[in-house]
Amino acid sequence: MLRYILKRLLIAVPLIFGVLTLTFFIIRLAPGDPAAFFIQPGISPNVAEQIRQQYGLNDPLPVQYVKWLGNVLHGDFGRSFSRAQQPVIEVIAEALPVTMTIAVLTLVANFAFGIIIGVISAVKQNSFLDRFLTVTALFFYSMPEFWLALMMIILFALKWPLFPVSGLNEIGAESYGAFGFVMDRIWHLALPVTVLSINGSAGIARYVRGSMLEVIRQDYVRTARAKGLSERVVILKHALRNALLPVVTLMGSSLPFIFSGALFIEVIFAFPGMGRVTVEAIFARDYPLIIANTFVSGTMIVFGNLLADVLYAVVDPRIKL
Repeated sequence: MLRYILKRLLIAVPLIFGVLTLTFFIIRLAPGDPAAFFIQPGISPNVAEQIRQQYGLNDPLPVQYVKWLGNVLHGDFGRSFSRAQQPVIEVIAEALPVTMTIAVLTLVANFAFGIIIGVISAVKQNSFLDRFLTVTALFFYSMPEFWLALMMIILFALKWPLFPVSGLNEIGAESYGAFGFVMDRIWHLALPVTVLSINGSAGIARYVRGSMLEVIRQDYVRTARAKGLSERVVILKHALRNALLPVVTLMGSSLPFIFSGALFIEVIFAFPGMGRVTVEAIFARDYPLIIANTFVSGTMIVFGNLLADVLYAVVDPRIKL
């Protein structure tokens, strides 16, 4: 197992650097000048030239790439153009915990609700409840997350003001005490996590239902019933554990999709996370920050795929990596 993980990590290193290299050249093909962010109307052309020289924007593209590559190999992603020369690592360190919090909460909610809905739907196969859950899951699974987020804001923040519409905490929430601060944070995260988990749990519920229907027809499930075990024990202990084997692979592979979905949700709900940082960096032509965000996203995808493979081998000992 350890040898397999190390091998995958070694393969991931050139893959991530390849993605970063493509990003480096592609973003420079986009129209616009990063120095324009600093150049105000009426500024001297000499000052504008000094700004370009300071950031190395006048260097030939191969020279810029060699300099960038040398800095990255030393763990230096440079300084942000649009954030007053703040180191990119500091910008990421401030924004990443927000995005990771949303992603982890969404991942837990996805599998909790998805498994529950899938099991109920499979056990009550062809009943009204099964059809209702299946149609509802398909409806939410096909719904765009950004549209659902806007509808949730209109309904539960504007028409019925039950939840806050933006921000991580109320102004002055530090005075609420530790418990009050945490509860206020949870209240602010309720809508965005709900939006992300509704779509994800609907997809997982479909997988769980199909896997459960296949498992509950197996001989060992019939044998468990014949031994006089309760239906609850048969479903939860014998059927569900085996039905979750193909679903476990979704845990690792869904992490990058949840992470990317959180980026758009953060922009809609005005959260100071990676999504907002990425959008602002793109509009400001902030090359170092864009590349750093790409590095984080690429690492998450590699880590998610590796986690899916490892979990599958851990859950099913018959799988040899």
